[in-house]
Amino acid sequence: MLDFPCNQFAGQAPESDGEINTFCTLKYNTEFPRFKKIDVNGDTADPLFAALATEKPFQGFGKGVKAKALEKFAQQNNKKFGDKAYCMWNFTKFLVDREGNLIARFEPTADMADVERAIEAAL
Repeated sequence: MLDFPCNQFAGQAPESDGEINTFCTLKYNTEFPRFKKIDVNGDTADPLFAALATEKPFQGFGKGVKAKALEKFAQQNNKKFGDKAYCMWNFTKFLVDREGNLIARFEPTADMADVERAIEAAL
């Protein structure tokens, strides 16, 4: 698990890298590596995320109330990125195997049980 904080989603992560790390560690008890804050959308998008999202493009948030609400926020937020809106919302997850092959993309509305099953299948 690798965590790349980003402040491009309605300004949800304006804190410094250290403050973000402290918050996530204390509030969510995270123990995985957390990297410096990066951009994942637009002309300043980190090349890793641009490549991952280009290989496995956004396919929607799914169905349900949460998905509909998130779709509305994402559309408004991502207007400024145009065709370089690679990650539609915060907490998009990419599963990559040990050889660097992209296996799956999970949107923030994905059931974490599905994410866990995909990870277990990849091991």
